Amino acid sequence: MIKNTFKKEERLCSVKLIDALFHKGSSFVCYPYRIVFYSPSEDSGLILANSSTQVILSVSKRRFKRAVDRNQMKRRMKECYRLQKNDGLAPFLKEHQLPLLFTIQYVGKGLLLYDFLYSHMEKALLKLQNECSKLYLAKDN
Repeated sequence: MIKNTFKKEERLCSVKLIDALFHKGSSFVCYPYRIVFYSPSEDSGLILANSSTQVILSVSKRRFKRAVDRNQMKRRMKECYRLQKNDGLAPFLKEHQLPLLFTIQYVGKGLLLYDFLYSHMEKALLKLQNECSKLYLAKDN
């Protein structure tokens, strides 16, 4: 049975990788999230840690002035991602041996309920999986 964990290896911390993600990556919006993703190839020279997928979860300080609110949204987002990452995205990436860097940015205006965030995280991860499959098909050709 797969454990639903969110360990340090799955978090994107490398400055070089973050820079590559935001400069070379693609993005899409699936309200209330904005996803920026990048799949480093062998020729790029960027090496991921043990995990083939690394993620950043962020909430804008401009939208949420109080740190308590930002942290609450990040906790909710982290929990939604942790519970759903093994449903489709992680097995797909592992099967096709695709490394992936991505960030999930909260772009909603206010505090939203967990159920709403959970259902939309599912949609966002499914869309990300579809985008990764396009990258995989393009890589093969």
